[in-house]
Amino acid sequence: MKIGIPKALMYYFYYPFWKTLFESLGFEVVTSDDTSKSILDIGVKEAVAEICVPMKVYTGHVLNLLDKNVDYIYIPRFVSLRKGIFMCPKFMGLPDMIKGLFDGIENKILTHNIVSKSTDISEFHNYTVFIDKLGVSRKDLKNALKKARDKWLEFRALNKQGYDINELLTSDKPKKYDGDITIGLIGYVYNVYDRFVNMDLLNVFRKLNIKVVTFDMMEERIIQRQLKKFKKNMFWEFTNMLLGTAYEFMERDDIDGIIHITAFGCGPDSILEPFLTIDSEKHKKPFMTLRIDEQTGESHVITRVEAFTDLIRIKKYKAEKSVEGVI
Repeated sequence: MKIGIPKALMYYFYYPFWKTLFESLGFEVVTSDDTSKSILDIGVKEAVAEICVPMKVYTGHVLNLLDKNVDYIYIPRFVSLRKGIFMCPKFMGLPDMIKGLFDGIENKILTHNIVSKSTDISEFHNYTVFIDKLGVSRKDLKNALKKARDKWLEFRALNKQGYDINELLTSDKPKKYDGDITIGLIGYVYNVYDRFVNMDLLNVFRKLNIKVVTFDMMEERIIQRQLKKFKKNMFWEFTNMLLGTAYEFMERDDIDGIIHITAFGCGPDSILEPFLTIDSEKHKKPFMTLRIDEQTGESHVITRVEAFTDLIRIKKYKAEKSVEGVI
């Protein structure tokens, strides 16, 4: 049996878990192709017009998997990863949205609710639907979940050491990248790591000799420490992670500037962005928002990043010379 996994959205955070889980149960895992113009174009054509570009990209990946003749396309319904905090409504409605878009696809979709106390989604109760749907035993499912959890924790440990997710997913020998300035990049994993959608942003930074730190490289305890400073957290789990990470970046002397990469039409980010814009100024931390959609061009991204980081370098150079007494 072939299980298809769209290479979009939470693929970038949970693929090692899902791959290990299904392979341990004896199934073949098939991923969609890397995001491309054809995948984006078909997603834009078929998806609901009003949704954000990551959801349109996801739609394109689902169609790509249908062409690969998989038995099931795995589309979990992410509900909550922390008590009282939920995922974006689009994530909660994702399986229903895909079912509503395409006739006859309902029997192809493998879905279940994910309700967890943390980003560790390995709790057995979330996967009991697999017992009847996939014909696996409780014992085999529990064993597979343990293997998947171990693999995912190994992946996350390396990620937190500063290895970016694309390096970990695509290379047997992942590399770390340094630079003469450091940018804190705030964005959801699918905006940060989908090379086509963001015009290969991380590679742009590397060519400019810029080190990048992302939210997924942060320890959860650091993020939670920052979030405790707020009287109330936001409603959405990963938006809270970006919020806590951003305030950590504002306070860190080794972070020279912050870039927020966001998709046009993202509701949670529209609430997050004013916090970052106002308080980065209070902390005297250079800040820029980079907005992407299906019309974004490479020159737009490169030009804005170059201008922003050139100004940071000038500021850093003047500060260093001032300390030395040259300026």
